[in-house]
Amino acid sequence: MEDIYTIYYNSFGIAFQWKRCAVKDLKKIQLVFRNTGLFLTPNELIQFSKNIKKSLNQSLKCDECSNQNSCKSILLEAPNTQTSFAMNYSELKEMDDLVSGTCFQLNLNELLEKLITS
Repeated sequence: MEDIYTIYYNSFGIAFQWKRCAVKDLKKIQLVFRNTGLFLTPNELIQFSKNIKKSLNQSLKCDECSNQNSCKSILLEAPNTQTSFAMNYSELKEMDDLVSGTCFQLNLNELLEKLITS
């Protein structure tokens, strides 16, 4: 854990930046959840957040389904259109918290940095 700077985490996953990596990747965010890792630019993270909100708004729970909370019936599109994640509603809510919290913390850090340097 000494090689990373933790941005945000919850029970579903963690978002962090590597302390040592190629200069071109310093601003990228590593998002790790389940058995998956995504290495995203800030713009890709924002797009992913929009995809999550869209999936939350479009998710339909089957009225007759006895496994509504565990059924992985929701497809969440990753920032690259070739990848989707099958999730249940609870996982999607946790993902929303993880990505929203990460975006909030990045924006807060940027604001604080501007205040300190000015």
